[in-house]
Amino acid sequence: MSSLPRRAKAKVQTVIPKDEFSSFSELSSASEDDKEDSAWEPQKKVPRSRKPPVSKVSKPKRVPRVKNTLQISDGSEDVAVKEELNNSVAIADVDLEDKNKLETGQTLKTAKTKRKNSAQSPSARRTKKLKTDEEANKASSLESRNNSTEIPSTSAMWEGGCKEEENKDYFTCGQPPLKKVKTETCPQGQPARLPENISNIEEVEMNWDIVQVLSERTDIELWVCANIIRLFNDDNTIPFIIRYRRELINNLDADSLREVQQTLEELRAVAKKAHSTIQKIKKEGKMSECLLKALLNCKTFEELEHVSAPYKTGSKGTKAQRAKQLGLEGAARTLLENPGELSLLSYIKPNVKGLSALQDIETGVQHILADMIAKDKDTLDFIRKLCQDRYIHIQSSLAKVSSKKVNEKDIDKFQLYQNFSCNIRNIQHHQILAINRGENLKILTVKVNIPDGVKKEFCKWCIQNRWRPRGFARPELMKILYNSLDDSFKRLIYPLLCREFRAKLTSDAEKESVMMFGRNLRQLLLTSPVPGRTLMGVDPGYKHGCKLAVISPTSQILHTDVVYLHCGQGFREAEKIKRLLLNFNCSTVVIGNGTACRETEAYFADLIMNNYFAPLDVVYCIVSEAGASIYSVSPEANKEMPELDPNLRSAVSIARRVQDPLAELVKIEPKHIGVGMYQHDVSQTLLKATLDSVVEECVSFVGVDINICSEVLLRHIAGLNANRAKNIIEWREKNGPFINREQLKKVKGLGPKSFQQCAGFIRVNQDYIRTFCSSQQTESAGQTQGVAVTASAGVEVTNEKQGKKRSKTAVNVVLKPNPLDQTCIHPESYDTAMRFLSFIGGTLYEIGKPEMQQKINSFLEKEGMEKTAERLQTTVHTLQVIVDGLSQPESFDFRTDFDKPDFKRSIVCLEDLQVGTVLTGKVENATLFGIFVDIGVGRSGLIPIRNVTEAKLSKTKKRRSLGLGPGERVEVRVLNIDIPRSRITLDLIRVL
Repeated sequence: MSSLPRRAKAKVQTVIPKDEFSSFSELSSASEDDKEDSAWEPQKKVPRSRKPPVSKVSKPKRVPRVKNTLQISDGSEDVAVKEELNNSVAIADVDLEDKNKLETGQTLKTAKTKRKNSAQSPSARRTKKLKTDEEANKASSLESRNNSTEIPSTSAMWEGGCKEEENKDYFTCGQPPLKKVKTETCPQGQPARLPENISNIEEVEMNWDIVQVLSERTDIELWVCANIIRLFNDDNTIPFIIRYRRELINNLDADSLREVQQTLEELRAVAKKAHSTIQKIKKEGKMSECLLKALLNCKTFEELEHVSAPYKTGSKGTKAQRAKQLGLEGAARTLLENPGELSLLSYIKPNVKGLSALQDIETGVQHILADMIAKDKDTLDFIRKLCQDRYIHIQSSLAKVSSKKVNEKDIDKFQLYQNFSCNIRNIQHHQILAINRGENLKILTVKVNIPDGVKKEFCKWCIQNRWRPRGFARPELMKILYNSLDDSFKRLIYPLLCREFRAKLTSDAEKESVMMFGRNLRQLLLTSPVPGRTLMGVDPGYKHGCKLAVISPTSQILHTDVVYLHCGQGFREAEKIKRLLLNFNCSTVVIGNGTACRETEAYFADLIMNNYFAPLDVVYCIVSEAGASIYSVSPEANKEMPELDPNLRSAVSIARRVQDPLAELVKIEPKHIGVGMYQHDVSQTLLKATLDSVVEECVSFVGVDINICSEVLLRHIAGLNANRAKNIIEWREKNGPFINREQLKKVKGLGPKSFQQCAGFIRVNQDYIRTFCSSQQTESAGQTQGVAVTASAGVEVTNEKQGKKRSKTAVNVVLKPNPLDQTCIHPESYDTAMRFLSFIGGTLYEIGKPEMQQKINSFLEKEGMEKTAERLQTTVHTLQVIVDGLSQPESFDFRTDFDKPDFKRSIVCLEDLQVGTVLTGKVENATLFGIFVDIGVGRSGLIPIRNVTEAKLSKTKKRRSLGLGPGERVEVRVLNIDIPRSRITLDLIRVL
């Protein structure tokens, strides 16, 4: 069974560029795999042809490496991983075993190769590298030449999958062999091959295993991390993984998967930077074995910066480097290894600056020792572990000399942090972000305090253990050693620890802030739409008036106008508003929450209370207008509403945000929506990537109707981008509506991978297609429905040559409406879905109807999900997706389970509130320190985070995330009212 992974490894090695660190490792691993496979592998031309080149490397040098590899792969960690594999859905045992052998073997071989190469001349290394390249090229050419021969495989079914991989009939599945393995030979859904694009840096160049480090940092099982890396290496998107590969990630949610992705990218960035740093230092001729090992051990940017700082171009050099240039490094090493033979007086050179006096020599030796101590991995590990058990606190205070540009109001904002101190293990994320902002504004000064006991214990450990001289040292030499420890801690180690603590706190706070923004954005995008209503959008204003826009239930603009409600013309303008509402039968008003919102709300509430709009029962709601003004002047708005004034476009956008929040909010850059915390202080790259991913997730899970959706909405579907979305729209305009998902393959730029990622999230409305087909039948009387479908699907054939016309006509026979295309079932599971339908006695025309639900329930009650999945040779999760797709109605939208906007008829003033009053409100924003709730008084109240407990959150109601978020309705009690500061403190009673 290991033949398949072995061939994948060979492919990887022929692609990855080689250098002196990896050439011998690849040869060794190839020979080891040949040895392991020779016990059972049938005699083939490929293995025989690969052995002669490998035999050029001396065998005695490879034997101990095989033993070491086997010892490590049989260790406790590997056993733990295999036990996890036996108890849960994971990657195949052989796969993971081969992967561990490959990675652990490569790590050992890389380290040994480095030591060996460091003793060789450059010419010898170049010669061996050329030989290695020639051998690898021979192996790859022989392998490609023998692709047509029979390949040893796990089963006949896998061989069939490989043979049919290039067949166009399997284009629907994107990666047919992988799906074949999932549904038949590997019913647990394990991928049965290594990814082809494993990075040379992450698995060969570094001295750490990326899977192991990723597991430690994210607290996720090893097999899950290995699967996630493979899925991302294979260009799978988060929505696709969450819905169709859930068993491979142990049912992780999207936020957790996104966090793993960010950590993985960070580790790869560190490895890439370490690799480039190594190459740069090698070119300068400053590389040593010790430095190479230190660089390859780095796991964070802070560690890498600490190790590489002295070797930066343009640097004057550290004190230790200047001392080494004077020739004092030998004295420093002698002090540690053989202090009895050290005579510092012999280094005195009166005419050389830095060597003219004994004091100068002692200082130089001290600087070299301090540098050695500060860059020693064991020493740094000890001091970091020591700090974990001690009280390390961060302290902020008001800066003594504030900048003249700093405003007094800004200083007052940081009143809480002008004399602030907190343990770094207990400090909150929002406190770190606030302190950082104050420091950037020159208002606060921040420092990290490490207890003196840490330094004493550290120096004691160094003298007694790590840096103890190997012999008797005279008192004057021990004094130099003590001074070196003190200097190393104070000048090098202490600042490094402070930077690491601050960087870790800031990084965690930024990530949490971004994740909070993402959670808020998801809940805002998934706000339940209000379809089937004619709406009036109002963009409030004083001098320039309130902009009105009336839109139809299908989001078409019916009328736009401007009214001046706050300039003494309110009574006259009321007649105009009433006439508009009556003419268009509109009973819902949507008011933006910007300037003059409070006055506009009071105006409409007063008219509604006086029954002014009778016979209409008018209600209104307040909606966030964040980003509306930016969108109104964007190219997208100009393209969508070219004849409309930008001020009126914002009113249209406000109304559409209630009618279909998702379709409207995707037009706005996520960071302008305004539901985050400190979003301008965090990494903008991380913020944009996360928010774009959240938008893609929301749009994909809701799904789009391919025949009526906009280009803006389509570009956010998983697997698509702006160019592909544009090509889809152009194809639709040229050839008519899409009959089924298969036609997506005809769109320019939509390859197998893109189709695999997007197909499950694109819907083809069957009622629309039936209407279209019937119209085609009317136009072409005498033709069958299938011919009509073929003609409509093949409009583009008329401009082609005669030969192409015949071939496309043959393909178009398949292009008939498929009822499964209106469901969330992926095309790769259509065969399984049809077999399931035959089990329950259902038909495609019963999809989404009550009788289908009844048949499914009765069948699963008898058989059960697991037994049925086993019969279908698929996973339980895939079966659940099929059951959901067959059961859900045609117009199903899971957003309807969530809260709708809060429609009101009256208003409450801030002065009307009293402590203890119980109110209902809607969550506006969620932060790390509390929840802001709109209770209808013009100012949002704050529920402190300590008042939001698990017992108060709804457990029976379907939720979008674990905590509260924008759009949710809550019942609260007023705890405190601060009218001068316009602050309201609330207590959460329950979630409605």
